[in-house]
Amino acid sequence: MDSLAYCQQKAAASGSNFLVSFKFLSQSKKDALTIIYAFCREVDDIVDDCTDANVAMQTLQWWRQDLAKVFVDGEVPEHPVHQAIASIKEHYQLPQEEFVAIIDGMQMDLQQARYNSFGDLQLYCHRVAGVVGRLIVRVLGFKNPQTLEYADKMGLALQLTNIIRDVGEDVRNGRIYLPVEDLQKFFVLATDLMALKSTPEFEQMMQFQIDRANRTYQEAMALLPPEDKQAQKIGFIMAAIYHTLLDEIQKDGGHNVLRYKIAIPNPRKLRIALKTWLFGFKP
Repeated sequence: MDSLAYCQQKAAASGSNFLVSFKFLSQSKKDALTIIYAFCREVDDIVDDCTDANVAMQTLQWWRQDLAKVFVDGEVPEHPVHQAIASIKEHYQLPQEEFVAIIDGMQMDLQQARYNSFGDLQLYCHRVAGVVGRLIVRVLGFKNPQTLEYADKMGLALQLTNIIRDVGEDVRNGRIYLPVEDLQKFFVLATDLMALKSTPEFEQMMQFQIDRANRTYQEAMALLPPEDKQAQKIGFIMAAIYHTLLDEIQKDGGHNVLRYKIAIPNPRKLRIALKTWLFGFKP
């Protein structure tokens, strides 16, 4: 199996929202984004699937070292995902530091389970989502550097949506991504969260989280320069799917995220993708 085929297999196994927009891409850009997604999937799986944090840390360190070979002339990386990155990095001008930042974000999941402030959480979101958005922008193409800021902000919006959707699942895994300052502001006890207990205070806090995520989508779109809107059109599809997910969570009451995980069925994702492709995205 060659390196691209490996990445395609890794991406296909995930069933992610990320893949829906690929249908509208040229083959070369589809392949490039598949490679980037496979990298994200691999390092995320290290954290999620490894039961020993020390082993996971050592594995991430190996990934750092093998990734470095991608960006050194004459070096050949061992992992097929890194070999695939090496084949596209020059064409799309993909910076090493952005891939390293993604690994840094995965390492944060091994080192902390709580975030004191929204500012602390934003750093995590930048590394695991904003930087991914920047890499996507580089593949899709841009003229104005401000488009990278748009990508970072949109990555934050998507990750905030993930955090809202996954509150119950994360708590069951021993993690609370909701900032401590937000819990304190709304008098929500961590012990209630750990017991999966919904309270009126929790409902108010979740509405606050949903409102903040909605504002972040709007702020992201406001940052996108007009000259790059056409090139970044594909990215709107994923934004529209996640924004629809946020709407569904709100319609469901917000607080039910402790009990179950809301998802958008695949046929509806495809309808959202087509509508967004034809008419654009406005949060």
